[in-house]
Amino acid sequence: MEVPTDLVVPNHEPSPAIQMFKEISYGSVAGMISKVFEHPFDLTKVRLQSQVLDASARFNGPWDCLTKTWKNEGIRGLYRGLPAPVVGAMAENASLFFSYEQFKTLIRSVSPQSTPDAPLPLHFHALAAAGAGAATSFILTPIELVKCKMQVQMLTLDPAARNGAKMPGPLSVFMSVVRTTGVRGLWLGHTGTFIRETGGTAAWFGTKEFVANLLVERRLRLQLAEAGRVQDEMDTVTASGVKRPHLRPWESAVSGACAGAAFNIALFPADTVKSAMQTEEELRGKQPAGAPRPSFLGTFKAMYRAQGVKGLYAGCGITVMRSIPSSAIIFLTYDELKKTFG
Repeated sequence: MEVPTDLVVPNHEPSPAIQMFKEISYGSVAGMISKVFEHPFDLTKVRLQSQVLDASARFNGPWDCLTKTWKNEGIRGLYRGLPAPVVGAMAENASLFFSYEQFKTLIRSVSPQSTPDAPLPLHFHALAAAGAGAATSFILTPIELVKCKMQVQMLTLDPAARNGAKMPGPLSVFMSVVRTTGVRGLWLGHTGTFIRETGGTAAWFGTKEFVANLLVERRLRLQLAEAGRVQDEMDTVTASGVKRPHLRPWESAVSGACAGAAFNIALFPADTVKSAMQTEEELRGKQPAGAPRPSFLGTFKAMYRAQGVKGLYAGCGITVMRSIPSSAIIFLTYDELKKTFG
């Protein structure tokens, strides 16, 4: 049976160089917009994670952290360290979306079951996303190191000294790390970033594709029902290998919101350990000369002994709460830019 033409999206692919530029640009814009929205909540998460190994907690929970930061540091405190994560979000999302498309292309080229225009099965989407996350983690770790160090700077000062205190900026923090630990030190905590980004990104893109497919199928069924078409036509559309119709804005937002929750729930303890490793020097002092560098496994064990599973999920609630609207913003922005400009 012939596929209804109103349900088919034309396939006019630009040159690879132009498409690469577009993917990077769309991802950068989406990352920048979402990061400005979510930064105060990310700061809260990092501060809660960094206190797990302290003898006494500075904050009793997310709300207590937010209110104390506002009271003691003002609006500047809530956005402390913003330049680094904005750059990071732009680099992260540009890398993720670009790498994701490249890995999907690679999978299509080596899979005998796939054709250039056919939708990929969900497990191939997850595999491409895991590859994109792994590649992006190498870009992200140095940026997150600088961000985390800046987000806990004020916690090392007495409350009376916080007002008007001038703290090092992102470039100063970056150069300080290079001077004291060398270039290798910029990748402190990379194991946690690698685990989080590989598994989390597979969950992120996989969930987005799964929910988006459900929403599009629902829409097409309603359209066919309204037009009086039979179920066989719906089966022809879904099995024909044509490209999925463009998502409506609310469909992008809903599927993106579900993806944001899945990303953070998947491997949150890896992020907690990473944050603790990256803020160890600021909050608990430098290691003695010749002492071994903190390891991912060693920090994980220490955090588990200190507070158990609860400590490994410190800040998870507020992270999931902010990632739902933040991820909705990312995919809504990206999908709309791609729909408008190709």
